[in-house]
Amino acid sequence: MLLRAATVDDAHGIAVVHVRSWQAGYRGLMPQHVLDGLSIAEREAGWARILTETVRGSQTLVVERAGTLVGWASFGDARDADAAGTGELWGIYAHPDAWSTGVGHLLIDGVERALVDAGHEAAYLWVLEGNERAASFYERHGWASDGATKVDRRPGMVLHERRHVKRLG
Repeated sequence: MLLRAATVDDAHGIAVVHVRSWQAGYRGLMPQHVLDGLSIAEREAGWARILTETVRGSQTLVVERAGTLVGWASFGDARDADAAGTGELWGIYAHPDAWSTGVGHLLIDGVERALVDAGHEAAYLWVLEGNERAASFYERHGWASDGATKVDRRPGMVLHERRHVKRLG
C-alpha cells in the first residue's frame, strides 16, 4: 500500500471511497434515503474544488493499493473556536472492501505525523453518535472522548457527534 498526498487527479477515487464508505458505514445511523441519494459525480466535483484550495492548513492524504485509491483522510487546523491552535482530523474513510486491511492505520498514522510537523501538539475529531466501529478504531489509536458533543444539521437529517482528542508527538 502506498500513502501519499492527494492531487486533483484523485478527486474521482476519493469521491468513490467517500460515497461507498458512507453508504456502508452509516447504514442505520443516517436516513437511508440520504445514503441512497449520494452522488459520486457531485462528490467528485466537490473534491476537485477542495483539492485546489488550501484552507486552514488543509491537507488530504490517500492510500493506493495495486494502483486503486482505497482510502483518504483530510485534516488541518481546528475549525472549532474552542479548539484554536490544535489540529483537526476532518474525515478519514476507507472503501468498505478495504476495511480491516491496515488502510485506516496507515492514514491515521500519516495524519498524526503531518499534524505534528505542522506544529500541533494536540488534535481532535468528531465521531457520529452510534458509530461504534469508528469510535473503537480511534480509541485503539489513542484518541479518547473528552465528553464534548455537537449537533450537525444537514439537509434531511440531524447528526449528533462526540469529540475525541489526542495529544500528539
